[in-house]
Amino acid sequence: MARPESQHNIASDKNALHLGMPFTTLTHDTFEALFNYASIGILITNAAGDIQMANKYIEKQFCYDEGELIGKKVETLVPTRFSKRHVGHREKFSHDPHSRPMGLGMELAGLKKDGTEFPVEVSLGHYKIGDNSYALAFINDITQRKETEQAIVQLNAHLEEKVKEGSQSLAITVEQLGNQIKETERKDAELERVNTFLNNIWNHAGAIIFVCDIDGLIQFFNPAAEKWLGYTSAEAVNKMTLASFHVASELEKKAEDLSKRTGKVIRPGFEVFTTATELNQDTNQEWHYVRKDGSTFFVSLNVTPLKDAHNNISSYLGIAIDISEKKRAETELLAALEKEKELNELKSRFVSMASHEFRTPLSAVLSSAYLLSKYTKTEEQPQREKHIQRIVSSVTSLTEILNDFLSVGKIEEGDIQAHSRDFDIKELMDDILHEVNHLLKKEQRISYVHTGKERVAYLDPSMMKHIVTNLLSNAIKFSNENSVIELVTEKSDKKLLVSVKDSGIGIPEDDIENLFKRFFRSSNATNIQGTGLGLHIVAKYAELLNGRITCESKLGEGTKFTITFLNQI
Repeated sequence: MARPESQHNIASDKNALHLGMPFTTLTHDTFEALFNYASIGILITNAAGDIQMANKYIEKQFCYDEGELIGKKVETLVPTRFSKRHVGHREKFSHDPHSRPMGLGMELAGLKKDGTEFPVEVSLGHYKIGDNSYALAFINDITQRKETEQAIVQLNAHLEEKVKEGSQSLAITVEQLGNQIKETERKDAELERVNTFLNNIWNHAGAIIFVCDIDGLIQFFNPAAEKWLGYTSAEAVNKMTLASFHVASELEKKAEDLSKRTGKVIRPGFEVFTTATELNQDTNQEWHYVRKDGSTFFVSLNVTPLKDAHNNISSYLGIAIDISEKKRAETELLAALEKEKELNELKSRFVSMASHEFRTPLSAVLSSAYLLSKYTKTEEQPQREKHIQRIVSSVTSLTEILNDFLSVGKIEEGDIQAHSRDFDIKELMDDILHEVNHLLKKEQRISYVHTGKERVAYLDPSMMKHIVTNLLSNAIKFSNENSVIELVTEKSDKKLLVSVKDSGIGIPEDDIENLFKRFFRSSNATNIQGTGLGLHIVAKYAELLNGRITCESKLGEGTKFTITFLNQI
């Protein structure tokens, strides 16, 4: 293990070191395994950014020899284009240290000794020994997910060589024995110092760290795990398994996937993690962790087997980093991209529709305006009125198309709000009938009947006007001359019913379920002018007014639209 060089006198009182349990239960070897066997890079720097400790995994990650990183600036591991900015971040963290994941919403990169860059995730922690401040970083190579080194570094080297046979063993003097005693004391002091650092790693890391046995039963549980998961060490150790913190459905899905890969049945529990480590893959995954209160959060979890002196797996080390903010940012970005895609599709379809639908009324306006200039005599007034009416009708059609598109745009962006009040429904219908009168074909007429009270409440008269006007316009357009269109309003207890019925061409049964989708047009109406937006807007407005629209139709016999508004008084 590479060790920091520090002139600070580190306290050696073992009773001051704790992991939420008696010190004697947490051995030096256990901490050594946590530091050197973690399949994640661990780095400790002082307040000036000088690297004090670096585990073997991070040396391998960055292609440095053992101990070569000690004393170097942490910016050595940062790409040159980021190093100056990183100095500012480091100094800011030194003045206000607090455990946290680093670089949310950013792509962080590490720089290997050979100049190669690779993406990393970083979680920061901090602690103090006396007046000295230290920063603790967990650095994870998210492109390689390399299996951690399996060898256990033995800190306790042989304290003495085999006594040479014969006369050499007699040559050991009292002075040599004294030197050996001093060396032993020095190594004990060094182990004490290392234990202090390892305890600080355990107690002050921002990441969740735990150790479980070969059956998944929790053996050690660090303070960060208590904070993030809501369980105390006493509640978790020897009572809960690693699977206890996971969503059951995610474990079942992963177990099913591993069963297909391995060809054997994998149970949805701790076996999911042991199997993944056996396959040397998927040791670092994203999961939902479940807190004691039932709430969940995203973590990036790494599970690594720890081996004993006989190379047998004796336990498992788990390190989990909270990535909730990162996942939330990804979700928001995907939603924004999907919304942008929908809006682009809406614009594209409008351009296509507009190029077709605008051509006919604009041509009519142009030709009628030209012919008007030819009718100069008094007796030609009927011809002039005919072409003026064509211009008015075409301009009305263009206005309706533009209004429909603007309404759809506002609906999609959530800018439409109902301004409800009480008003006279019969009076509103009379105004609408007067406005659509010019749209009627030869000998067409609208029959209007109202029953019940005339005052209605909790409705937006402007939206109601748009709904009824659109339904009447469609009824006029799809009905023959000499036909009657029936408009009915009925106010009853807590309900208002509005219906429009025509005797026109009708709608094919297979098309009815798609009528209220954007740009949808019935298969038997392709030769009749229209945008396919009107009924979509009607349905959205009705929904905003707590209404429900239904359609009844039969080919060749006509169509009836009925809207029921609730919560009336």
